[in-house]
Amino acid sequence: MEVQETQVQTDRVLTIPNILSMARLVGVPVFLWLILWPEFGGPESANYWALVVLALSGVSDYLDGKLARRWNQISRLGRVLDPAADRLYILSTLVGLTWRGILPLWLTAALLARELMLLIAVSVLARHRYGPPQVNFLGKAATFNLMYAFPLLLLSYGHHWFNTIAGIFGWAFAGWGTALYWWAGILYVVQVRRLIRADATVD
Repeated sequence: MEVQETQVQTDRVLTIPNILSMARLVGVPVFLWLILWPEFGGPESANYWALVVLALSGVSDYLDGKLARRWNQISRLGRVLDPAADRLYILSTLVGLTWRGILPLWLTAALLARELMLLIAVSVLARHRYGPPQVNFLGKAATFNLMYAFPLLLLSYGHHWFNTIAGIFGWAFAGWGTALYWWAGILYVVQVRRLIRADATVD
């Protein structure tokens, strides 16, 4: 279930890629607070600060993987932190945008159902003494699409011409991201099924 570039190369904790992933995790509650603040009487400028935090998380998401491979710093901790930060940003964005009525409930339900499916797959792997499935290219592509979609959808909240354009591109990214997200999830389930069958054959 792993490709060569995701093999563990170090057990160090304090590497630059891990620090970037930790910073992304710290940014999750900040982002959620900023995106919900206008709903409770806060200034509309909080939307733009939320966009800044989300943009920085996207940059750090790209950099931590790139630097880990380039500097041979792929670690066990990093392989847990990176997808955890991705999922927490997606979940916090879903909560914030759904609460504010920017995202429809059906889209939120579709993405949460995929997360539930993957959680069940991971629990099945754990019972067979396997770790969680590694992030593949398709999963990363899905995450990048969603990370583009969410700030654009937040930016679409308004009545100016650029809000309309942001909404068009935001929904395009959201559609592709949701489809890829489910495709990657189904591939994970197929991998889990193959592993379990292989174990049953050995036994």
